[in-house]
Parts: sequence; structure tokens; C-alpha cells
Amino acid sequence: MTTVDRIYRTSRDGERLDRIARAELGTETGGTVEAILDLNPGLARKGPLFPVGTEIRLPPRDAAKAAVKVPRIWGD
Repeated sequence: MTTVDRIYRTSRDGERLDRIARAELGTETGGTVEAILDLNPGLARKGPLFPVGTEIRLPPRDAAKAAVKVPRIWGD
């Protein structure tokens, strides 16, 4: 499990996890969204759009990028 760096609180209705990841961690790819879901059991059950005041624990920026190593065909 990844460690928690900080807590993000949604400030408007309809925020999406991929957009939060992009704005707060710099990317929504490479396992970033999955790392956030690992830190927040039950968050996926809330659906794709979060209401105001939803608290979301975020991993450190580097840990989010390192969460999933994607193999490359031509090497690193």
C-alpha cells in the first residue's frame, strides 16, 4: 500500500478522479488512479462524480507514478 501524502477535499459537485489525479499529481495514467483507489477503500462505490466535500487521500507524487511499471517493447 502507498503512503498518504495529503488529503484533497472536493470543492464542487461533479469532480472526477482522473481529473483530480491530473491536477494534483500531474498525471492520471501509469497507475495513478489505481494508487488513489488503493488508499481510499470504498471510493469507487461513490460513482464517477464526487459531491462537494468528498475527502480523498492522495499518494506522494513520485509514489503515484511508480505504482505500476509498464513494460515497454523496445526497452526503457
